[in-house]
Amino acid sequence: MTSLICGSLAFDSIMLFGGRFSEALLADQLHKINVSFLVPEMRREFGGCAGNIGYNLKLLGGEPLIMATVGQDAKPYLDRLDQLQITRRCVRMIEDTYTAQAFITTDAAGNQITAFHPGAMTRSHENKVKEAGSVKLAIVAPDGRDGMLQHAKDCADLNIPFIFDPGQGLPMFNGADLEHFIELATYVAVNDYEAELLTERTGLSFEQIAQRVTALIVTRGEQGAEIFTAGKRIDIACVAVEKVIDPTGCGDAFRAGLLYGLSNGMDWETTGRLASLMGSIKIASQGGQNHAPPRAEIEDRFQQAFGYRF
Repeated sequence: MTSLICGSLAFDSIMLFGGRFSEALLADQLHKINVSFLVPEMRREFGGCAGNIGYNLKLLGGEPLIMATVGQDAKPYLDRLDQLQITRRCVRMIEDTYTAQAFITTDAAGNQITAFHPGAMTRSHENKVKEAGSVKLAIVAPDGRDGMLQHAKDCADLNIPFIFDPGQGLPMFNGADLEHFIELATYVAVNDYEAELLTERTGLSFEQIAQRVTALIVTRGEQGAEIFTAGKRIDIACVAVEKVIDPTGCGDAFRAGLLYGLSNGMDWETTGRLASLMGSIKIASQGGQNHAPPRAEIEDRFQQAFGYRF
């Protein structure tokens, strides 16, 4: 079953500074900063929420259909989608822009300075869900503000059930906007911080949000996840990992598990556990799309963790 993934495709340039930012920043001179950091280590990753979700869904054997906007520099990403056999028929190129990208510099103490250029993402509203063809399930993930509003409305108008996944885009919306998304959505998926911000801005409790959708899913990192549905709360355990390498993209991997479980008619316990497993697999590797376990390995790891096969 095809899952439409509305969200961003982005490049992440990650640079490592061997010193500490605090040694270069003078407290009494912060009003006129002019500093340069030597970053001898750098890597470029394929990212963006739609890209990460689609990548993980493909690992599971799902059918991701990414709807996103990219810029004139997108050829390496488009080539990668072709290599992964992920269709890009709903990826629109905006010739006079660059693809969304983050420039992240991390110092020896783990502090980060990030600059994010949204680029083509700001024109994501030019993509229309009706152009995707037959779709049974969708997710509206972080993207340009107008695009997220447009795609949520499109899905609702076409009676396509969808997950509202505001992610890092949540601060762009006020309480009325967020309540509107909740009214349109079938499911809402947030992490614990986003959940608190969502309740604060809308004035709605977890229980009240859950009453307006089929399910509210709240992830809590190493504490697992909670699924509020049908008047009850289902606790999903975190799958233990040998080593935590990089949390980047773990939430997207989790959401791929949700999409796969929902599109294949799994119960909520199994869907949540598969999502949890996908997050744990991702966290053990660097970047959002560098883990590559075969489907059979994912099945085996699920059985080891939960005692049955999905």
